[in-house]
Amino acid sequence: MALLDIQSVTKRFGGLVAIHNVSLQIHEGEIMGLIGPNGAGKTTLFNLISGFYTADKGAIIFQNEDITHLPPHECCRRGIGRTFQIVKTFPNHDVLYNVTVAALPRLKKVKAAKEAALEILGFVGLKEKKEQMGHSLTLAERKRLEIAKALATKPKLLLLDEVMAGLNPAELEEALSLIRKIREGGITIFLIEHVMQAIMNLSDRIAIIHYGEKIAEGRPQEVAKDRRVIEAYLGKEYVFQES
Repeated sequence: MALLDIQSVTKRFGGLVAIHNVSLQIHEGEIMGLIGPNGAGKTTLFNLISGFYTADKGAIIFQNEDITHLPPHECCRRGIGRTFQIVKTFPNHDVLYNVTVAALPRLKKVKAAKEAALEILGFVGLKEKKEQMGHSLTLAERKRLEIAKALATKPKLLLLDEVMAGLNPAELEEALSLIRKIREGGITIFLIEHVMQAIMNLSDRIAIIHYGEKIAEGRPQEVAKDRRVIEAYLGKEYVFQES
């Protein structure tokens, strides 16, 4: 049984069909990648899964429960965590506060939420920055803080939306290592990424959407050779590199 089962989902915005008849399954413990050109509908699909949008057709099943019409906080409560393309921090509060707030709905008491936040900050490598203001962090640190906030909700499925965009090579390696650690901790990962080295080396499987439709799905080595994927997105066959 799939952890997440997206069944023939369609989403329209007026006359624009952003997602059309997309079906996809994600299994517990895997890293699933999602690629496609800008405007293809990738973030819209994340918004449907996490409750920010409601599908016009189809169903989204998570842990054998239909969550298609649930609001974001209910999707989160059931175990779906996410990050955003544009990093959303409390800029005038410290790092510990940012993660504590994310943990509070689950743990209810401030002391317990702070303890959990400190543990998570240690996990993502930000514990020494706990008293630093959100606005003073580097881009790579803000992205790790975004991941920490998502982890504070204790997700079973973590949606990562371009968490490696804009990172230099050293920061990219750190991000790859962190994502692998998250998976080793038992969290299933679904990620959108334009950094091909990252998504090709991380993912167990990859799906590609183009103009809102899924045009291919498979292991990275298969997707990289698919003529439809090359024409719609890659431009040429991807050459795998060690990561």
